[in-house]
Amino acid sequence: MSSELRYTANTQLEHLHARYTGTGHADLTKNYSRTREWLTHQHRDTLSSIVGHPTLTSFLAIADGVSIARVKYDMTQKMLQPCGPPPKKDDD
Repeated sequence: MSSELRYTANTQLEHLHARYTGTGHADLTKNYSRTREWLTHQHRDTLSSIVGHPTLTSFLAIADGVSIARVKYDMTQKMLQPCGPPPKKDDD
């Protein structure tokens, strides 16, 4: 791999990370808080996609036996903390 191609690939990757929050990076598996942040973004993206697509919302409403408004409300409430409350910080 030439240095010019490597430079282009790294530049494109940095651009993606700056443009799209939660796309991940090299430290993702090393740092628990970064992994949790990535998972939170993934869950929020999924929930917002379900709320934004009426057919998915209707499907879930029928499957759960509740109204479409209830499904939308529940999904938007889950977006606040999709992975549960944040872990306690250690004071080292």
